[in-house]
Amino acid sequence: MFYPLPLYIGLRYTRAKRRNHFISFISATSMIGIALGIVALIVVLSVMNGFHKEIQQRILAMASHATLSDPFGGIAEWRSLLEQIRAQPHVLGAAPFVEIQGMLAGGSQVSGALIRGIEPATEDQVADLRQHMISGSVDDLTEGAFHIILGQDLANYLGLAPGDKVTVVTPEVSATPIGVMPRLKRFTVSGIFAVGMADYDRNAAFIHLADGAKLLNLGDAVSGIRVKLDDLWRAPRLVRAIAQALGGGYQLIDWTQLHRNFFSALAMEKRMMGIILSLIVAVAAFNIVSALVMVVTDKEADIAILRTLGLSPLEVMGIFVVQGTAIGLVGALLGVVAGVTLAFYVEPVVAWIEGLFGVHFLDPTIYYISQLPSDVHLEDVLIVGGGAFALSVIATLYPAWRAAQVQPAEALRYE
Repeated sequence: MFYPLPLYIGLRYTRAKRRNHFISFISATSMIGIALGIVALIVVLSVMNGFHKEIQQRILAMASHATLSDPFGGIAEWRSLLEQIRAQPHVLGAAPFVEIQGMLAGGSQVSGALIRGIEPATEDQVADLRQHMISGSVDDLTEGAFHIILGQDLANYLGLAPGDKVTVVTPEVSATPIGVMPRLKRFTVSGIFAVGMADYDRNAAFIHLADGAKLLNLGDAVSGIRVKLDDLWRAPRLVRAIAQALGGGYQLIDWTQLHRNFFSALAMEKRMMGIILSLIVAVAAFNIVSALVMVVTDKEADIAILRTLGLSPLEVMGIFVVQGTAIGLVGALLGVVAGVTLAFYVEPVVAWIEGLFGVHFLDPTIYYISQLPSDVHLEDVLIVGGGAFALSVIATLYPAWRAAQVQPAEALRYE
């Protein structure tokens, strides 16, 4: 005989056609519910992973992995410091910058902006601005020419195009015969860039490093040095090593500190979404309870006969644990396969739905991205599939215990 017996009987109960079709319907519903819950969880988590990855890449394409600055003012000896930083292990590049929180006035519109002075020759070492130019070139930023490159949304708001003039208003002030006035300088728009993120396209502008230093009266000093590392995920540890090598007096901040609140919010959003959607799996898993309770009621006579033939209560309990586990296992496997498949093809599927109904789910003027990315993580798939299966097994315990409590004499009294 097939051994162990509870496994054999439990699998036979799972495969057999039941006289009570409602019980079969509940079992099938539980299985499908588990599968759909897993599909929803895997797809949502994968899309959120892809969204986070895309945002992170876009931020780090323009921001630096680490930034060195002097908390007490500008850095005058930045050229020698630049060479020291480039000589450090794991450093791919370094570039000086001047940062200005100013106002841009073009035509009748005025807008605040983060204006960054850069050296075109070294900027490529730390950022991908050149790859995001849609008009003009980074090389148009030459010392003394007072050219400026604007984000696409910022240029549209100000109504400016390459060749137009824009007035830069800095927080520095100048003494004039009529009193203290903010420093103004006319710049020529030489280019437009578009990153695809509102924070940069709407609020950022670039000028030459020397022009920025003149606006801030820094002389030959700069605001700081931006650093690119060979492994951005090890940035905190690598930055600490660089800071120790350079000695005290400088402030080194890595990208995880600069954008900590933003990425922490994204991580929290993913966790909360996972918890909320896991309730779908929980509801489907506990449908197994009702299905097995009805099976136990339907099979009381069979259970009583098995008990009289010598089957122990623990073995009876095992029969229904096997049956419920089989339902959960099949549902989990179906859900994992369907969820991973859909997660890999979610972008074309969403594009097809958008084309079919004439809608656009991700408006680029509102969201950071206009396409729906997906990044399947193996650990997410294992956690979701394993968690759903574990819930299914837990859900079988009470009905199985009920089956073990069936008294043969009572069950067979009216048979």
